[in-house]
Amino acid sequence: MKTALIIGSTGLIGSELLDTLLESPAYDKVITFVKRDTGKTHAKLTQHIIDFDKPESYQNLVVGDDFFCTIGTTIKKAGSKEAFRKVDFVYPQQFANFALKSNVKQFLTISSLGADKASGNFYLKTKGEIEDFLKNSNFESVAILRPSLLLGDRKEFRLGEKLGAVFMKIFSFIFIGSIKKYKPIESDTVAKALFRIAQKNKKGFDIYESDELQQIGN
Repeated sequence: MKTALIIGSTGLIGSELLDTLLESPAYDKVITFVKRDTGKTHAKLTQHIIDFDKPESYQNLVVGDDFFCTIGTTIKKAGSKEAFRKVDFVYPQQFANFALKSNVKQFLTISSLGADKASGNFYLKTKGEIEDFLKNSNFESVAILRPSLLLGDRKEFRLGEKLGAVFMKIFSFIFIGSIKKYKPIESDTVAKALFRIAQKNKKGFDIYESDELQQIGN
């Protein structure tokens, strides 16, 4: 029996993952770190309401076996590049460091298709930087998931994403061969893939592109 830890549990992928973790007999305890009370209750669930900008207040709470990082935002929603980087790089890095200190075995995170620390795109550059940090960490196992455009019901409305999803659904038949990884993917498929990858307990550093996630999560 294991303990799962998760940040980003109220997001599109995180909320689906949380339900899967709570239902799974593989975990007897699930710990979430959130900014405010979600109202969610379960016999296996421990919810820590924290100030993410005060790491010293929660560092000793990061104790478990598998750490799932599904936290993420957009530059528009965050309000600035600095605020975006805090959510997508600083917070995951802080939690990863605390997890390493408490001997968490696995760290699994949601990145993005095209993530590259050398990218001229700030979003993809930031995603690439956190990937690079994790690659050089000392976890027994690191899994990087790079989904394509996510399909699912978000709490907030993103016009560009909605239009892109409609377009790509219509022309989904063209995503074959070398461009198969660009096909849009359902958020629940990614959540299932994230869970199933964790159960492999595979040692080392692995990157899973979106087409692989389609196969694993379906």
